Amino acid sequence: MTDESWAGWYRDRDGSEAVVLTTDGQQLRIRIRGVDFEGESFDRLVPVAGTAPESGAPAPADGASSPAEGTFSPADGAFSLADGALTDCVLEWDLPLPVRVDGTLRQATLGCLLSLRRVDPDLHLALHLDGAVYESARAESDFAAALRAVQRILPDGVRLQTCIACAFSAPFPLQVPAQLPAPASSASVPGPRRGLSGSLACSGEAKGAPGDRRTGLVQEVWSCREFEGSPSWATGTGTGADTHTGHRGAFPLESV
Repeated sequence: MTDESWAGWYRDRDGSEAVVLTTDGQQLRIRIRGVDFEGESFDRLVPVAGTAPESGAPAPADGASSPAEGTFSPADGAFSLADGALTDCVLEWDLPLPVRVDGTLRQATLGCLLSLRRVDPDLHLALHLDGAVYESARAESDFAAALRAVQRILPDGVRLQTCIACAFSAPFPLQVPAQLPAPASSASVPGPRRGLSGSLACSGEAKGAPGDRRTGLVQEVWSCREFEGSPSWATGTGTGADTHTGHRGAFPLESV
């Protein structure tokens, strides 16, 4: 699997700069002012332990991570952290997003604007297709809600082709039906929780064919060659917070 890279901008109280977000469908990585951050969700991007900024500022001693709260201050600027993750900043980027238009695969562009506040991050998505723009609300709580908002206003015959709309995905935490294998990486995820992104469980092992898969937890905007559309998601039925009805049946979601 080839990683995807998305060009964008990072802004905080110290200024703005061009950045590149890289993902493999499960783990995000971004380099800001010479400092690497990574995490499974946009609201859980933490400084990479032991990584020295390009400016030559020392990395945390003995490979220790940066402080969980407050300010992480390499030489080129300070970063605000909450629970060890990047906060009090804005990320903006565009990514290619596959869509089906009357059964034909097309490439659209999804513009993403994320305000990473300490409480309740704001997310806005805008899908650009054939000169038209289809937008979510200005303050969505996560990628799942924002992508559903976009899908609802798309013309008939136009469907997103990403993990959020795949028949083999379901929100995490979940109770996997007995006939399906548990997502490989779900055991390492603490708690019942639902994040800003990366909160989908992919039952890729149930697809029955080797190849391009991401069994475990995946990001909502990821798309693989084994994608199979979930009719219930595209039509707006079964898309609430409690269930996701896919190719292999319902995935009951635990209460959170």
